[in-house]
Amino acid sequence: MNRLTQLSASIVTLALLGALSACSSGSSSGSGGGAVFTTIDANNPITAGAPMNPFNASTNTFIGYDTMQLGFSKNNALDANDFYPGLAKSWTVSPTALTIHLQPNAKWSDGTPVTPQDIKTSMAIALTQGSAVVGAAALNQGLDVAAVKTIDPHTVEIDQVAGADNLSFVRLVLGETIVSDKVYGSLLPADVWQTIAASQGTDAKSAQAAVDKLNTLGKTVSAFAPKQDVSAGPFTVTRVNPGSAVLTRNKYFYDVAKISPKEVVLRHFSGNEQIWGYMTGGELDSAPYTSIPSNVLTRIKGAGYKEVDSTSYVDASIAFNESIAPYNSTAVRQALAYVIDRQAVTKVGEPVGGTASKATTGLVQAAADQWLTADQSAALNPYNPDQAKATALLQGAGLTKSGGTWRLPNGKPWTITLQTVNGFSDWIAASTVIANELTSFGIPTKPAVTADFATYQTEMAAGKYPVGWWLTALGPQPSSAYQRLYGTGDGYTAIGATTTHASGSGSGNWLNTPTSYTVNGASLDPGSLTAQLSTLEPAAQKPVVQQLAMATNQELPMIEIWDYTNVQFTTDKRFTDFPTQGQDGLLTNPPGVWMMQGYVKSK
Repeated sequence: MNRLTQLSASIVTLALLGALSACSSGSSSGSGGGAVFTTIDANNPITAGAPMNPFNASTNTFIGYDTMQLGFSKNNALDANDFYPGLAKSWTVSPTALTIHLQPNAKWSDGTPVTPQDIKTSMAIALTQGSAVVGAAALNQGLDVAAVKTIDPHTVEIDQVAGADNLSFVRLVLGETIVSDKVYGSLLPADVWQTIAASQGTDAKSAQAAVDKLNTLGKTVSAFAPKQDVSAGPFTVTRVNPGSAVLTRNKYFYDVAKISPKEVVLRHFSGNEQIWGYMTGGELDSAPYTSIPSNVLTRIKGAGYKEVDSTSYVDASIAFNESIAPYNSTAVRQALAYVIDRQAVTKVGEPVGGTASKATTGLVQAAADQWLTADQSAALNPYNPDQAKATALLQGAGLTKSGGTWRLPNGKPWTITLQTVNGFSDWIAASTVIANELTSFGIPTKPAVTADFATYQTEMAAGKYPVGWWLTALGPQPSSAYQRLYGTGDGYTAIGATTTHASGSGSGNWLNTPTSYTVNGASLDPGSLTAQLSTLEPAAQKPVVQQLAMATNQELPMIEIWDYTNVQFTTDKRFTDFPTQGQDGLLTNPPGVWMMQGYVKSK
């Protein structure tokens, strides 16, 4: 699958490839010097006619190039608040506030300075985009900004809602999109902060009314179409056609001396094959992750590209709906894990961008290595292929084998439909291998493909798929990874560290795991433990993560098949000094952020 489907769980919209006008990836004409840097923005394909508004669902703005944040995450599994500077040169944290020291030379591309008022407007807009806290009872769950105060022309204080203790506060604030008050301020009513305060109040009815008002305002903001792109980033969008967006170096950028390319061209793509074609033709200076077969990798490297790998906190797993027999049996899920050869499946599904999972824990291996002790890691069951163990487990669960096929305890034949989704080429290819393995073991299995990811999500949430592929281990923070297993998809709703649990039709609970596991003789509630993670400092999270990892390894609400690797490609034909292997935090960001840190130089 491509990077877009991996991270945002949506399928790339088909569009015609348009020709670049008046430039090519190797050109160096124009004022200011520097070559043209050509790449793909995997999270945001070009949408001709869409507004240059970062709050629009089909925006033609691009994070790290023209769209700026106060900071850019380093994706540190042990510290969610570890960020590269953006418009914030530095910041200080207190228990109740975040003080931002803005880049002293930060300006918008129209020449006006970036001010605390821009930050205030941006935070208000963020609270109209579905991130408002709904009343005091829901503290610690959203962007709980109570006020934005100007300290001096380059310093702003962002206050947290009174009584909140949101460990994600710093991360959420630093990662918000910052826009110009001159462009967006008129979209907000004069009393917007009074409405925000009401949304955070103790009166439930008034709070909900305020949130509804903010959400309505958010629709107005997202529909806004600025006449031009006013950027505080290293580039600004100058033109968009169906095949590309062209961005020109922003001469007012606060660190413009670090920005080598005079232009960036972001190509549209309609699928993985198109990106492969760009690279085999030598057209891209860098390329993000795509699912690549081995023979295509050979051609790409033959075209002069270097593979650069970094950790991807995403895992491809087979998940179960435990409300449907026999998947409500731990022994059955364990038996399936013993039948599936993860190495063989990964070799076909993700030979370049995947590493077969060592053990199912709910985390990718790189994160598990940081959170678990050596003894705990050694105690994990890897479920290496072992049909004898699988047979014993199934027989112990009351299943029988007759005529070479397995039958359920009620005597009915056991068949599996392994659900996947169109556009996930790696899942589809891997499903064939898994189906063959299970069928050979005596469980007739067939892959099935849902037409699109939106339908897949809807039908999965409705409990229509007993067995299906799912993206898990979504980190880098363990709270996010375990929410994927023991969160809303498992019927849990968390308010701080307190959870409620729902099951049955319409609840959204499609995993239906038990609310209590017994691990090493101790009982634990995985949903409650997961909720605790969002309220604990990293050091205090460790024993909770360890409990969840060991429980997940025993109970297998899903079977991790492979960890994704963030495989990127660069070529030194036109540029040098790219981030290299081992610079995981930087490589998880787009090349515009690399350039802000002084990387990527024209030859």
